[in-house]
Amino acid sequence: MTVHRPHALDRAADPTMTPLQRLTALGTRVWLDGLVPSDELQRLTHAAGVTGLTSNPTIFRAAVLGSGRYHERIVALGGRPAAEIYETIALDDVRAAADVLALIYDRTDGADGFVSLEVAPALADDADATLAAARELWARIDRPNAMIKVPATAAGVEATRRAIADGINVNVTPLFSIERYAAVIDAYLAGLEERLRRGQPVHAIASVASFFVARVDSAVDPVLAAARRDDLLGRAAVANARLGYAHASRVFAGPRFAALRAAGARPQRPLWASTGTKDARYSDVKYVDELAGPGVINTMPPATLSAYADHGAPADRLTGTEPPARAVLEGLARSGLDLDAVTDGLLADGVARFAGSMDELLAGVSASAGARAA
Repeated sequence: MTVHRPHALDRAADPTMTPLQRLTALGTRVWLDGLVPSDELQRLTHAAGVTGLTSNPTIFRAAVLGSGRYHERIVALGGRPAAEIYETIALDDVRAAADVLALIYDRTDGADGFVSLEVAPALADDADATLAAARELWARIDRPNAMIKVPATAAGVEATRRAIADGINVNVTPLFSIERYAAVIDAYLAGLEERLRRGQPVHAIASVASFFVARVDSAVDPVLAAARRDDLLGRAAVANARLGYAHASRVFAGPRFAALRAAGARPQRPLWASTGTKDARYSDVKYVDELAGPGVINTMPPATLSAYADHGAPADRLTGTEPPARAVLEGLARSGLDLDAVTDGLLADGVARFAGSMDELLAGVSASAGARAA
């Protein structure tokens, strides 16, 4: 007798499952884009299927300066440099989150259950300094399910290669262009290959590439509106991400990675970031529904996570979508839009925003604690 075992797509259509459960059944892992107390993160792992957490300087700024829950810790650390106070708080929070997620990390044999912390954005154009900072954070966090966030600048790509070779888990961010994404994938593979040449294991190394989504539409839509190309509004970001996914799928199914896979290496997964909808004309779950599919992570801000739990409609919208996605980008080019220039500008702006958030955070910490400036 043949026993029918439900396929992932069958499970994803199961009406008895919640939208988040069906999304996970498709192969999309749900991470939280934000900082929450350990007990709340623990709740979300059970109630919402959250299996990871990301942070950045903007999130830390909002959490530290916009809430009262850090006040006592900042005061207790008063008298130290602001940068030292921030690092102490950040490292404590990341370790606590890593400990909550450790059960997921163990249960998935190291495939999931990660929490990320970013190197100082001011180092974005210095590969040596970025690598040194990544090594220091990795050692100080001292958790196998930590990820060090490295900027997606040219220097950051080089630092990524060297960090992977050192056995450090890396989250490369923020990514906007397919060309830079391809360079990040190459750096990941080169780092693994170098590690194997050293005779060191690769099976425990994890990496994600954080492809930012909503910001692309925010930058492109005004240009399209001015060109009266309403037919392309709200389509650039998803098409761009889908082409990135298609490229990654080819590389990790190809011969170069086959040798690494045989040695125990894992693919570097695309992580969809900036998935909170910024334009009220679009669905509040647009960048989750339209990028659902196997082998990816979607890191959602709390509001998007809540909205998806309520009315998400998951289906595989990645597999086989390369041709229509390419057609969208060709339409953008015919409209006169230089997408490469847009994504280059978004990367520069993204790094600058994080650096500005860090400056504001340190200034706020200094003021709150009466600490001397670092």
